[in-house]
Amino acid sequence: MYDVRLSKRMSHALRHAPWLYELELDEAGWTPVADLLAALGVSRAQLENVVRDNQKQRFELEGDRIRARYGHSLPGRIVREPGTPPAELYHGTSESAATSILRDGLRPMRRQYVHLSVTREMAESVGRRKGERVRVLTVDTPAARAAGVEFLRGNEMVWLVEHVPADFVSG
Repeated sequence: MYDVRLSKRMSHALRHAPWLYELELDEAGWTPVADLLAALGVSRAQLENVVRDNQKQRFELEGDRIRARYGHSLPGRIVREPGTPPAELYHGTSESAATSILRDGLRPMRRQYVHLSVTREMAESVGRRKGERVRVLTVDTPAARAAGVEFLRGNEMVWLVEHVPADFVSG
């Protein structure tokens, strides 16, 4: 059974406030698994279950280290790997925010990067957290890349970007 409470604690520790858990993240966001286990008072099996069963693939476990893949609100920037995304990516938002996005483009706000979804359904799910009236915007990634926008890999379902100018956003 998926442990939502542990997933939220892991997100807080790895994405937002590692210092509260006495964790040190390297420039790519990695920290030793043993340190996280000690900070949260959980077993490796519990941690592995959350990493494996998280539908949004928020965490990455590699040997004796772990990191959150995206969603950081920490000072400083977590280094991500550039890549070539699908031709269209999607961003779910509230109806009220959509107006300013279509005028000013997508910006990360309080996060390090803008999060873009691979599917409309996922973007709609994300948008529901921002209000009842959801609007899914589409990003034309080939045109944005041709203009110099760099897309970074989050995971198979999420791509990250510093900013998408309004010219490449529709919806």
